Amino acid sequence: MAEAIMPQHNHLLAALSGEVQQRLFPHLEPVEMPLGKVLYESGDTLRHVYFPTDSIVSLLYVMESGASAEISVVGNEGLVGVALFMGGESTPSRAIVQSGGHAYRLLGQRLKDEFNRHGELLVLMLRYTQALITQMAQTAVCNRHHSIDQQLCRWLLLSLDRLPGNNLTMTQELIANMLGVRREGVTEAAGKLQRQGVIEYSRGHITVIDRHKLEQLSCECYEVVKRETDRLLPYLPQRKTAGLPSTA
Repeated sequence: MAEAIMPQHNHLLAALSGEVQQRLFPHLEPVEMPLGKVLYESGDTLRHVYFPTDSIVSLLYVMESGASAEISVVGNEGLVGVALFMGGESTPSRAIVQSGGHAYRLLGQRLKDEFNRHGELLVLMLRYTQALITQMAQTAVCNRHHSIDQQLCRWLLLSLDRLPGNNLTMTQELIANMLGVRREGVTEAAGKLQRQGVIEYSRGHITVIDRHKLEQLSCECYEVVKRETDRLLPYLPQRKTAGLPSTA
């Protein structure tokens, strides 16, 4: 039987004290997060924040031409909608579900009320926002200086860290849109990983079978983001390679 989805499956919510949980949890609304669902578009006024449990949301910048590139991913380590408590109320990015699953939705005003108590939630949200900014900055550097092969490895590792297992449901076309590259480049890079025994890819399903090798093939950008996230958010479970054998 599948495990029931609980608010504590989101690590931010799980890190809150019982007192804060009692104030927020009654107002959490469980929502389905189907693949490709757009949570908000560029410039939309944000009314809710989302706490993913077993889904991943990509934040994309979309150009006038329609071209897009991912600037960060959010999964069970965080929340979507930091602009609400930072005072901006809107953002120039698009939020789209990259890996389907579930999340808990909370009315933005509820979060702001708790944030404005200047207690533990404020500290937690600010530390999470700093980790998110680090990921955005490193993504920009990676997209400019590293190969598609390395970018794909980084992207796969960041996604795995935000999911309970080692399987992703993702088309090559969607990956190309996330990375802001041509689909042919993703096809070639994924083919190399499959031939090296790092992943198995079939009909939009990716299974990572050698995470250790995947980390070796990635650029330093993944480790920079991981190290800073672990430093700022020590409540996160440590990334594990158990069950993902290495052939190195």
